Amino acid sequence: MEAESETEKEIQENKGKILKVNLNDFELLQTVGIGSFGRVRLCRHKKNSRVYVMKILKKAEIVKQKQVDHVYSEYNILSILNHPFIVELKGVNVQHPQYLYLILEYVPGGELFTLLRNNTNFPVEQAKFYTAHIITIFEYLHSKNIIYRDLKPENILINKNGYLKLTDFGFAKVINNNKTYTLCGTPEYLAPEIILNKGHGKPVDWWTMGILLYEMLVGIDPFSDDDPMMIYQKIIKGKIRFPNNIDKNAKSLIKHLLVADTTKRFGCLKNGVKDIVNHRFFNGFDWRSFVFIKMEPPYYPPITKNDDTSNFGDYPDSDKEPVALNPEKDPFLDW
Repeated sequence: MEAESETEKEIQENKGKILKVNLNDFELLQTVGIGSFGRVRLCRHKKNSRVYVMKILKKAEIVKQKQVDHVYSEYNILSILNHPFIVELKGVNVQHPQYLYLILEYVPGGELFTLLRNNTNFPVEQAKFYTAHIITIFEYLHSKNIIYRDLKPENILINKNGYLKLTDFGFAKVINNNKTYTLCGTPEYLAPEIILNKGHGKPVDWWTMGILLYEMLVGIDPFSDDDPMMIYQKIIKGKIRFPNNIDKNAKSLIKHLLVADTTKRFGCLKNGVKDIVNHRFFNGFDWRSFVFIKMEPPYYPPITKNDDTSNFGDYPDSDKEPVALNPEKDPFLDW
């Protein structure tokens, strides 16, 4: 049996340290996102007036769709992460019979997805700035033997300072140099080793970064198709069509990332992330300024106040109450 990793030990040691919040301390505001298991709502702490988001998940739906492990993993992983480009978990409430509540920091600039769709694509320097975030995030996560597995513009938020924050760690997983076999992620972003069920690990994240960089520059992912099965076939074939006007250095880096053979994929070679950082695509990029958040961002989201939700879509409220879980069958009560 493989020894417990340092990250797993850290998770065990951290159990019970996340603040257990009282829901009566919060005033619920607008919905800023919806998902398979519930919704994300802006909320304000009644005593200090600070604004957060409350991720409200339907317990019965999580159990029904057999996603307990993914939700549990998201909670465990977020509880030990501390990185300027990752959303921070602030608190949790698990005692409600119908819902599970996660309190997270509010990132008011909206999704990168929205900005990309509004602009069609990004100039090279803007795509480079955003890619630098993903590189530093993945380097950090992989140092803790955590794979993310769900990179896409919808899971990247823009902070008021123009820098990015990665959110939604439902597919993240701790691995100990071994492979995992769960089929998960967005079809257009799946690495070939996931589709072929060969077992996967850290290399899948670098593949997804290649897809994201392509999408930011071109405006559409490289294996796009209306039929998911056709997407999978295109990914396995690996033929990438580049527009004639794409930046040649970006094209080179994308080609090095979208390599089916994980032993030849950038980010996975003996030099690790250095192969990406030192690629000519990043020639002249001031990494020191970037890491210390001193670099001027290419875009500042329009924000007028702390509880501004104008960068998010409008979502109707739901008056349909989910069924309550029997406490004896509630897998979340021991959090």
